[in-house]
Amino acid sequence: MQAVILAGGLGTRLSTLTGDRPKSLVPVLGRPFLDYQLALLDSHGVTDVVLCVGHLAAQIREHVGNGSRFGVRVRLSDEGERRLGTGGALRWAEALLDDAFLVLFGDSYLVLDYRAVMASLLASDRLGLMVVRRNDDGYESSDVVVDDGFVAAYGRDRSGPRMVYINYGLSALRRRALLSLARGAACSLQELYRPLIEARQLLAYEVHDHYYEIGSPRGLADLEQWLATQRDIEERPGSPGALPSVGGVGAMSGPPLPSEERPGCPGALPSVGGVGAMSGPPLPSAP
Repeated sequence: MQAVILAGGLGTRLSTLTGDRPKSLVPVLGRPFLDYQLALLDSHGVTDVVLCVGHLAAQIREHVGNGSRFGVRVRLSDEGERRLGTGGALRWAEALLDDAFLVLFGDSYLVLDYRAVMASLLASDRLGLMVVRRNDDGYESSDVVVDDGFVAAYGRDRSGPRMVYINYGLSALRRRALLSLARGAACSLQELYRPLIEARQLLAYEVHDHYYEIGSPRGLADLEQWLATQRDIEERPGSPGALPSVGGVGAMSGPPLPSEERPGCPGALPSVGGVGAMSGPPLPSAP
């Protein structure tokens, strides 16, 4: 299973932390955020990762290499200084993409069943799927209208009584969905989704759990607090802790097994979207 991480943004809302580094490498509990993302994806069956990069891409390339120490293959699609936007960056990477792939943002930490998301797309004849969450807690502004299992409208520039969902930050797409975009032209994912929505080609996949992100100081603080709680659980007596180090990379250890598979650990988190039990996320070991 392939995942594309859109990691070319400037990280302006975290400028005090990102001035000399890309947002993907912002430290979270002492480790670069990208380490957590890759460990999470690996634990959910992703074997191939395409990183869409641009701003300070050399640092990401040096840090991640070919991905072997994280248990996945990593390739970079570098837009340089073109500033193609999220949709344009995805189109730029087309030659590296499978026939169907997952897409997430470089600042998102999403604990859900990635296999079930991909399976839902592949079981349909549609071109895309957006994971959505009903915005009952008002964590941020709603931006999605869902109608009979499809995304009917999307955009922060829109409003109305039916707009009660948010884009959770994960999509599954077929590669041919990108044909509406011109290669090398700057555009957003919203522009990619627009013709899919109009043709009822963008499915809605609802989840119910909170999402985590480092796109803002508030989001970073929330994620660190949550990850610290998970680490406390792993370090309790009776928990076997992290697996041995991977690929001889010293302090970078392999991800712990999902919680329901480890003796002495609490059970899985509640199921998501009716797709069965979802395990707790892996955590990179502390340096």
